[in-house]
Amino acid sequence: MSFVGLSFAVGCIKPMGRFNTACAFAAGLILTGALTGCITYRKCGFDGCPGDAKITAEVSTALNQHPELEGANSIYVQTLDREVYLNGLVDTPFQRETAESIALKTPGVAGVVNMIAVNNDR
Repeated sequence: MSFVGLSFAVGCIKPMGRFNTACAFAAGLILTGALTGCITYRKCGFDGCPGDAKITAEVSTALNQHPELEGANSIYVQTLDREVYLNGLVDTPFQRETAESIALKTPGVAGVVNMIAVNNDR
Protein backbone atom coordinates (compact mmCIF):
# COMPACT_ATOMS: atom_id res chain seq x y z
CA MET A 1 0.00 0.00 0.00
CA SER A 2 1.29 3.44 -0.89
CA PHE A 3 2.30 5.60 2.07
CA VAL A 4 1.21 8.74 0.17
CA GLY A 5 -2.16 7.20 -0.63
CA LEU A 6 -2.66 6.02 2.94
CA SER A 7 -1.76 9.36 4.49
CA PHE A 8 -4.01 11.11 1.95
CA ALA A 9 -6.89 8.77 2.82
CA VAL A 10 -6.45 9.42 6.55
CA GLY A 11 -6.48 13.16 5.80
CA CYS A 12 -9.93 12.77 4.21
CA ILE A 13 -11.58 12.24 7.59
CA LYS A 14 -13.18 15.45 8.84
CA PRO A 15 -12.92 16.49 12.50
CA MET A 16 -16.30 14.98 13.43
CA GLY A 17 -15.25 11.56 12.06
CA ARG A 18 -17.18 12.06 8.80
CA PHE A 19 -15.61 11.15 5.48
CA ASN A 20 -15.23 13.58 2.56
CA THR A 21 -16.52 11.68 -0.49
CA ALA A 22 -14.49 13.57 -3.11
CA CYS A 23 -11.36 13.18 -1.02
CA ALA A 24 -12.04 9.45 -0.57
CA PHE A 25 -12.48 9.04 -4.33
CA ALA A 26 -9.14 10.74 -4.96
CA ALA A 27 -7.47 8.55 -2.32
CA GLY A 28 -8.94 5.47 -4.02
CA LEU A 29 -7.47 6.54 -7.35
CA ILE A 30 -4.05 7.02 -5.77
CA LEU A 31 -4.17 3.59 -4.10
CA THR A 32 -5.37 1.95 -7.32
CA GLY A 33 -2.47 3.47 -9.21
CA ALA A 34 -0.02 2.29 -6.57
CA LEU A 35 -1.39 -1.26 -6.53
CA THR A 36 -1.20 -1.67 -10.30
CA GLY A 37 2.55 -1.20 -9.93
CA CYS A 38 2.58 -4.49 -8.00
CA ILE A 39 1.63 -6.44 -11.12
CA THR A 40 4.70 -7.97 -12.69
CA TYR A 41 5.47 -6.89 -16.23
CA ARG A 42 5.95 -9.90 -18.42
CA LYS A 43 7.49 -9.49 -21.86
CA CYS A 44 5.87 -12.51 -23.42
CA GLY A 45 2.34 -12.29 -22.06
CA PHE A 46 0.38 -14.51 -19.73
CA ASP A 47 1.24 -17.73 -21.57
CA GLY A 48 4.99 -17.13 -21.29
CA CYS A 49 7.52 -17.08 -24.08
CA PRO A 50 7.34 -19.58 -26.94
CA GLY A 51 10.46 -21.47 -25.79
CA ASP A 52 9.47 -21.85 -22.13
CA ALA A 53 8.23 -25.43 -22.47
CA LYS A 54 11.44 -26.43 -24.25
CA ILE A 55 13.57 -24.81 -21.53
CA THR A 56 11.60 -26.65 -18.84
CA ALA A 57 12.13 -29.98 -20.61
CA GLU A 58 15.85 -29.34 -21.14
CA VAL A 59 16.46 -28.31 -17.52
CA SER A 60 14.54 -31.36 -16.24
CA THR A 61 16.53 -33.66 -18.52
CA ALA A 62 19.83 -32.07 -17.44
CA LEU A 63 18.93 -32.47 -13.76
CA ASN A 64 18.06 -36.13 -14.25
CA GLN A 65 21.44 -36.80 -15.92
CA HIS A 66 23.51 -35.71 -12.90
CA PRO A 67 24.38 -38.53 -10.47
CA GLU A 68 25.00 -36.07 -7.61
CA LEU A 69 21.28 -35.28 -7.66
CA GLU A 70 20.23 -38.92 -7.44
CA GLY A 71 19.38 -38.70 -3.74
CA ALA A 72 17.21 -35.63 -4.29
CA ASN A 73 13.62 -36.44 -3.38
CA SER A 74 12.12 -34.32 -6.11
CA ILE A 75 12.89 -31.16 -8.02
CA TYR A 76 10.11 -29.51 -10.00
CA VAL A 77 10.97 -27.18 -12.86
CA GLN A 78 8.78 -24.45 -14.27
CA THR A 79 9.73 -21.73 -16.77
CA LEU A 80 8.03 -18.41 -17.29
CA ASP A 81 9.46 -15.77 -19.63
CA ARG A 82 12.77 -17.68 -19.76
CA GLU A 83 13.04 -17.50 -15.95
CA VAL A 84 13.40 -20.98 -14.45
CA TYR A 85 11.73 -21.69 -11.11
CA LEU A 86 13.09 -24.64 -9.14
CA ASN A 87 11.00 -26.15 -6.32
CA GLY A 88 11.37 -29.31 -4.32
CA LEU A 89 13.32 -31.00 -1.59
CA VAL A 90 16.93 -32.21 -1.58
CA ASP A 91 19.17 -33.82 1.04
CA THR A 92 22.12 -31.41 1.01
CA PRO A 93 22.92 -27.76 0.29
CA PHE A 94 25.35 -29.03 -2.36
CA GLN A 95 22.46 -30.63 -4.27
CA ARG A 96 20.50 -27.38 -4.07
CA GLU A 97 23.43 -25.37 -5.47
CA THR A 98 24.14 -27.99 -8.13
CA ALA A 99 20.55 -27.90 -9.40
CA GLU A 100 20.71 -24.11 -9.71
CA SER A 101 24.05 -24.26 -11.51
CA ILE A 102 22.74 -26.84 -13.99
CA ALA A 103 19.65 -24.76 -14.70
CA LEU A 104 21.74 -21.61 -15.28
CA LYS A 105 23.90 -23.43 -17.85
CA THR A 106 20.90 -24.51 -19.92
CA PRO A 107 20.62 -22.59 -23.21
CA GLY A 108 17.87 -19.97 -23.25
CA VAL A 109 17.67 -19.51 -19.48
CA ALA A 110 17.62 -15.84 -18.48
CA GLY A 111 17.73 -16.52 -14.73
CA VAL A 112 16.93 -19.00 -12.00
CA VAL A 113 14.74 -18.64 -8.92
CA ASN A 114 15.89 -21.39 -6.56
CA MET A 115 13.19 -22.26 -4.03
CA ILE A 116 14.53 -25.77 -3.33
CA ALA A 117 14.44 -26.68 0.34
CA VAL A 118 17.07 -28.79 2.11
CA ASN A 119 15.78 -31.71 4.18
CA ASN A 120 17.02 -31.12 7.73
CA ASP A 121 15.96 -34.57 8.98
CA ARG A 122 19.17 -36.20 7.74
